[in-house]
Amino acid sequence: MVRKRKAIGGRKFGIVEGAVARVKFPPLRDAPWEHKWGEVGIGVVTSCGQAIKGWEAKNEAIAEEAEVVKLFCQIPPITKLDNSLNTLKNCEQLSLSTNAIDRIGIVLNPPKLRILALGRNALKKLEKLDELGSTLEQLWVSYNQITNLDGLSELQNLTTLYISNNNIKSWAELDKLASLPALKDILLVGNPIYDSFETPELRRVEVLRHLPQLSKIDGQMVKPAEREAAMAPPE
Repeated sequence: MVRKRKAIGGRKFGIVEGAVARVKFPPLRDAPWEHKWGEVGIGVVTSCGQAIKGWEAKNEAIAEEAEVVKLFCQIPPITKLDNSLNTLKNCEQLSLSTNAIDRIGIVLNPPKLRILALGRNALKKLEKLDELGSTLEQLWVSYNQITNLDGLSELQNLTTLYISNNNIKSWAELDKLASLPALKDILLVGNPIYDSFETPELRRVEVLRHLPQLSKIDGQMVKPAEREAAMAPPE
């Protein structure tokens, strides 16, 4: 077998072609799996149920009663969602960021959920969020691979959408958010729709043309002059 050395983060790691990759993890006192300084194959993942149990052990609390549950950056990562998340009956803020989730896959319906964080995963679309329509106020999905803005029309209480560094290419996608009356804050920087604009000011005006209800774009409050420019006919 040919051995290669690959630089990652300034350090070199040996990789054997044709072999199952192995990763060594340091001791994690609250890990929801059994391996500690053991070899974990690439196929090993953390389920949502395991992550919840790990959170309960770390916080000495019952997840079902908690208002904030943080399941981000699991090692091994969470790759798919399951119905154990719907047992979080009192949860208002749920963080699943920095895992390896490629689709939502299940109907999410924690009855009190206001903030859902799914940033830094591998999502390609937003789906199965309709049951959160009466409660969800903030959706954080930056640093994914999302290509469209379908699946959000029922989120009538959504005030904040962080969707930077995705793959939104068409301004028509923003029109799909025009029916969300509560939407005031959006983060779009890092999407291909901005590529044809020379300045941030021009981008912001174009966003306002599609979403005039916004009061904040890319972390900055909308200025009266920007709103006026958005209302003027395009040159």
